[in-house]
Amino acid sequence: MPRGRSTFSKRQKEQARQQKQRDKNERKTQRKQDQPEGVVVDEAEELRQMREHAAEQAALFGIGSDDETDAAELLIPDGKRADH
Repeated sequence: MPRGRSTFSKRQKEQARQQKQRDKNERKTQRKQDQPEGVVVDEAEELRQMREHAAEQAALFGIGSDDETDAAELLIPDGKRADH
């Protein structure tokens, strides 16, 4: 019994889908093999380093300092205030 055109195209489509799935799984396996073994990411250590970096950046730019500076003083040279 001959198969119709739609059956052929469905079969082709399914074969293409399966091939894509195989390719995807192969890439996933390859990525896992390429990762260096024995490298353990310590999330707590990573967070601590990020906090330290943020604190360094804040200190560098003077963010959060106790010394409250008026925003107008920052925008106007020599701290001269404009009349409001």
